[in-house]
Amino acid sequence: MTENNEMTYEAAIKRLEEIVDALDKNEVSLDESMKLFEEGTKLTAFCSLKLKEAEQKITELSK
Repeated sequence: MTENNEMTYEAAIKRLEEIVDALDKNEVSLDESMKLFEEGTKLTAFCSLKLKEAEQKITELSK
């Protein structure tokens, strides 16, 4: 994963989809599953922040 300040929302969503797919297929070890889960958690937080920032900007522009 690249640094969050370099990653786009779209890239984060794509990576989250890859992680979910890998975990759904049960093709990774427990250790790898834990690493993917941790990465997914960070990506989810990143996406949530990006959406919140976009919502705030829209709210400001709508005033």
